[in-house]
Amino acid sequence: MKKVLISLITATLVSTSVYAENILSEVGVSANVALTSNYVWRGMSQSEDSPAINGGFDLDYKGLYLGTWGSNVRYEGSDASMELDAYAGYKNKVYGVVYDIGCIYYAYPNDSQALNFSEAYLELSYDFKVVEIGAKYSLGIKTDDGDPENAYEAYVSLPLPMDISIDATLGKYEYIGVY
Repeated sequence: MKKVLISLITATLVSTSVYAENILSEVGVSANVALTSNYVWRGMSQSEDSPAINGGFDLDYKGLYLGTWGSNVRYEGSDASMELDAYAGYKNKVYGVVYDIGCIYYAYPNDSQALNFSEAYLELSYDFKVVEIGAKYSLGIKTDDGDPENAYEAYVSLPLPMDISIDATLGKYEYIGVY
């Protein structure tokens, strides 16, 4: 009886580890880093027109993704020196239309909770091979400190040789302005 039980436990452990290894082999991991002359978000400088360094890490599995991104920031009248974002979502394609639905939390660790907020978003795009077009809607999620703004964007991307593109975005950040 002991040999049967040990054999069952061993078989279960081996099959579980093989299954876990197959899943892990399909998990994508990526990272990014950038040094910019100015961190601009929705048409507004987040670094008071000064250089910024930012970067992030992402995990993805069959369209599901999870990530974090951070940058130095500087705002007049604020102690915030860093933005740290956490996001999760799902991205897939139906009949050539790419959809991306998710949520993001913007945190400013060195400042009060007044700057922190969240958004849920839906993005749709289509690549015509000679040009890609898309649109994104971001729904601000209410916080203790006030009513957040919603954002609307439309963009176009024109691919050029050598993995270079010309990109343009037009957006409206509710109650704040057009960018």
